[in-house]
Amino acid sequence: MEIWVDADRYDVPPSEDYEFRIWQGSDPEVAEVALDDFRGQEEALSLVGMVPWIMVRCSDWKMIPLENLVAASSGSGTRIAVAISQELDMQGAAFALEHGVDAVVLPPEERAVGLWSSARAISSKKGPREENREPPVFSTATVVSVSPGGVGERVCVDLVERLSEGEGMAIGSSSSCLCVVHGETIPSQYVPSRPFRINAGAVHSYALMGDGSTKYLSEINSGDQVSVLSHDGSIRVATVGRLKIERRPFLKVSFESENGGGQIMAQQAETVRIISESGDAISVTDMEPGNKIVVLNEKSMRHIGKPVQGEVREQ
Repeated sequence: MEIWVDADRYDVPPSEDYEFRIWQGSDPEVAEVALDDFRGQEEALSLVGMVPWIMVRCSDWKMIPLENLVAASSGSGTRIAVAISQELDMQGAAFALEHGVDAVVLPPEERAVGLWSSARAISSKKGPREENREPPVFSTATVVSVSPGGVGERVCVDLVERLSEGEGMAIGSSSSCLCVVHGETIPSQYVPSRPFRINAGAVHSYALMGDGSTKYLSEINSGDQVSVLSHDGSIRVATVGRLKIERRPFLKVSFESENGGGQIMAQQAETVRIISESGDAISVTDMEPGNKIVVLNEKSMRHIGKPVQGEVREQ
């Protein structure tokens, strides 16, 4: 973590021999944003990936917007600096989402001795933010248990195009281990097929979006793009036409892979299927311990759907 001296808001003698960067209010590599409300957050987020640095000032200190910026900038090439004037705020900025910001902008040391002491102590222990991120990988998981999951709100995701057999969406209660829920492409003697539909699961479930982020099923809207995965490992993008939410009974399917475990709350219905290791679609009502299914593993934690390196545990 870098330390900058705030010469834009405070008098800094020009002859002062600082070993730190002097922030004078303008720099071709730095975009300054006033983070006073959601409009400031939106402005800052729009600059991620466009500039080397974003320097933010908060008129009323808030952690959540800063966490949102740290998450959005991860792996983007943009680094985040934040102006700090209170020692109480130093820890929050330095460790937001475990990683923290890339730089803090401080008053001259003679005005804030304790703040500088805290910044130096933290900076000496922290290196630059790690930008490497492992992409999600397909693996095989073993079903551990199938049990009643109560009654709740189930979401069907209807796409504006048809799915092929072997395709579905990555869904689950843990973003680190999503299973592939098959589309309703298989006809039944009791109901016709709905080849544009994925009976995805309970409203709390994560879904993999088209840009690699995740959303809760309850957050998806018409016009959003989701990832459509195939049993052969390929991924494409499709647009959501509508959601259909109804109260239905659930089954809880728990599974374990060598890269971690997860579970899904799926509607208790013969037409809800999960893609198996062999590429077949197994109905959740026929599923039993020992079945092998395809899962998507990712080691990153998520903040508002964005992958961020760090530790998280979901059960």
